[in-house]
Amino acid sequence: MASLNLGNLCFPTSISSKTHFVLSSKLQFVSFSGALGKPSRQKFSTRVMGCSFSSSSHRPENIQEAGNEAGKVDYSSISDQEWKKRLTEEQFDITRQKGTERAFTGEYWNTKTPGTYHCICCDTPLFESSTKFDSGTGWPSYYQPMGNNVKSKLDSSIIFMPRQEVLCATCDAHLGHVFDDGPPPTGKRYCINSASLKLKPE
Repeated sequence: MASLNLGNLCFPTSISSKTHFVLSSKLQFVSFSGALGKPSRQKFSTRVMGCSFSSSSHRPENIQEAGNEAGKVDYSSISDQEWKKRLTEEQFDITRQKGTERAFTGEYWNTKTPGTYHCICCDTPLFESSTKFDSGTGWPSYYQPMGNNVKSKLDSSIIFMPRQEVLCATCDAHLGHVFDDGPPPTGKRYCINSASLKLKPE
């Protein structure tokens, strides 16, 4: 059977009504001669821009997915010894041992620099400076966190004064506590330890 060669693509010049194409790792066409004739298979391969179609080819999206998985960090598997290497003594005591810095001593309690406050442990953005306000308590205070990057849970460490503990949603770092005496529009006061934060100025 004659064929037409167009660069790297080969096609038959005559195809009968009973010729069928089959797609696989190589393109095939099957030609039948006569009603009871046996099929005759002929194969030709195609290449486009130097890439051959093959069942063993790797898809770019698979490579990307593998990269995303590799970039994820399981913070729950990091030991206290490792955290001590990454953090200062005060940062470790507050973020990993749920400590509290003394009022009016933290780096950011009176800071008015525009920017974003990130978690000192995992660098997750937690609060925008535009939501920071002067609560008069001596700790950095915000009326709203960024998205779902901050979570809270009941803290019953003080028997007669249950509170809502605030944590980083990514690495579970202890940040501080949230109270219902903040300004509009949320009415919340996220009272946060400076040692748990890292300000990235605009």
